[in-house]
Amino acid sequence: MRIIRYKKNEATLQLAVVNNESFVFDLPYPDFMSFVHEAEKQGKTVLAFAQEFAANESVEKYENTILTTPLDAPEVWAAGVTYEKSRDARNFEATEGKLDATTFYDKVYEAERPEIFFKSTAARTVGPGQEVYLRSDSNWQIPEPELGLVINKDGKILGYTAGNDMSCRDIEGENPLYLPQAKMWKNSCSIGPTILLADAVEDPYELTITCRILRQDEKMFEGMAVVNQLKRKLDELVSFLVLDNEIFDGTVLLTGTCIVPPNEFTLKEGDIIEIEISGVGTLRNPVKQLVKKESVAN
Repeated sequence: MRIIRYKKNEATLQLAVVNNESFVFDLPYPDFMSFVHEAEKQGKTVLAFAQEFAANESVEKYENTILTTPLDAPEVWAAGVTYEKSRDARNFEATEGKLDATTFYDKVYEAERPEIFFKSTAARTVGPGQEVYLRSDSNWQIPEPELGLVINKDGKILGYTAGNDMSCRDIEGENPLYLPQAKMWKNSCSIGPTILLADAVEDPYELTITCRILRQDEKMFEGMAVVNQLKRKLDELVSFLVLDNEIFDGTVLLTGTCIVPPNEFTLKEGDIIEIEISGVGTLRNPVKQLVKKESVAN
């Protein structure tokens, strides 16, 4: 059972539930968290509450809807170096290809405390079909396909979504203190296309993640991973995020990537990124290059 938000018309975004047969049933709530709060108020699980609406007459088929982000996440956070593949990629960037060198990425991979960083806000986050942007001052950029956790202010996992943690490998590799610039800029994050309700998932570690990059209809890259390759537990990552921190209802935590394109690859304008997570669906975004602005002397 999945939750979506789609364009009812030019001026209206409609929250809806999608059943296993891909039929869409409108929900009489303005957003995902309002729907969750009403389920809690009535003493029902979110899944059971969604199933009640899925017993009504459907309004559309899922494939015919124009989707937006499934929610306006007030904040998007991300965890890094949570998969061995990610650690190796970060080491390559930091050591100019000397893979036998030991770095702080090795240390954080083995440490008790995970790497967690701020990624995006609702205004910087785009949904299915919207453009993700390439920084104008980077020459080595890739998508990072990740399982996203939709959580409430207490850190309870409400659902799962797909996330694209766009990344500048050259900027982060130059200096780890440049991480905010390597990770956060306009349209540098996308989430969607749905929220797979946590109550509907027996084992989230069995979810599969696939990433495809298309260039002029040619497949440039495809990779696949399973969430059980994650070194840490999902609840563990959430616990560090909420520790002594104020988190808001509908926050999304991206849990790291295990799919990295070849080191010689970089995204280009016009590329299409597809991130597919079993049960969630496929998040598809075109790529646009930002143009570097000339500095203006005071």
